[in-house]
Amino acid sequence: MAVAAPPETTPSATRIGSTARNIGTLDDIEELSVAIAAERRPSGYFGYGDPATPEQIAGWDIDVRPDGKGLPPGSGTAEQGEALYEEKCSTCHGVFGEGEGRWPKLAGDEPLTGERPEKTVGNYWPYASTLWDYVHRAMPFYEPQSLSDDEVYSVVAYVLYLNELIEYDFELNQSNLAAVEMPNRDGFFVDPRPDVVNAVCMEDCKNPDDIRITWDSTELGVTPTQHFQDDVADAAAPAAVASATLDDAVGQRVYDQACKTCHGPGLAGAPVVGDAPAWAARRDQGLDVLVRHAVEGFQGEAGYMPAKGGQVQLGDDEVAAAVSYMLQNSGAAD
Repeated sequence: MAVAAPPETTPSATRIGSTARNIGTLDDIEELSVAIAAERRPSGYFGYGDPATPEQIAGWDIDVRPDGKGLPPGSGTAEQGEALYEEKCSTCHGVFGEGEGRWPKLAGDEPLTGERPEKTVGNYWPYASTLWDYVHRAMPFYEPQSLSDDEVYSVVAYVLYLNELIEYDFELNQSNLAAVEMPNRDGFFVDPRPDVVNAVCMEDCKNPDDIRITWDSTELGVTPTQHFQDDVADAAAPAAVASATLDDAVGQRVYDQACKTCHGPGLAGAPVVGDAPAWAARRDQGLDVLVRHAVEGFQGEAGYMPAKGGQVQLGDDEVAAAVSYMLQNSGAAD
């Protein structure tokens, strides 16, 4: 389809000058605005949106490349990062990077060729600079992007130290971080294989109406489908949650899996299980409200509660059981 080229415009000085002599009506003002906009349009401009300002671009341009491009000024050592790591990271990742429960293990150099390989920073992560990028963007889990640049350098230094990649007093900074050689730096490559094996059918193809799905991967039992299913009982009446008999065993299991990380030590303002005064005020809001906050997520004065504690595979009834369990074990259940 041919697209007509925009009409040529006269030089801005001539156009603006000639319009200015007769300006005074809305038509004159509109003509002037169109003329100015036309002068600013680059080739191929279709009239959608506005050019991003340098400030807007800077707000999004925060990625760090494997070669270190994008790293900000700053520095830190493992010695400086140890206490910060223990405060902000060890609850999930373990004091020595061994991982707590199902949270990721950070330290270890076991080969990835074993029967059940376990990925760590030491045996899997290819570039030290992108580790800085990830920590800067996404950590700590409960309070991402709360660390200063120097703190990120220090935490990354400690994680690298746990993997015996740098010395305890080695200072990481903008200039040398990308030069740290990771054991798996050559382990990633672009997969040359095609996305699919079969060729695209171009003629005498099967009628789509005759195609039947006979099996899908969810039958393996490894794909969480609970959150895709419509649970009529949950949607019927919020009050039903309060009156239902909640299984204590389920509540404890879900608490250990998804809630204990924050509600055990009190991370990010989470009320500690067993702290009756802290839970009493929440109990007064009603179980329905607490369950809704836990299921949907909630921003309170003390901190942020992620939806389902970040474990989105949990069913609403499982979350309700965990909330009831925490109330009962904090002396705050009705």
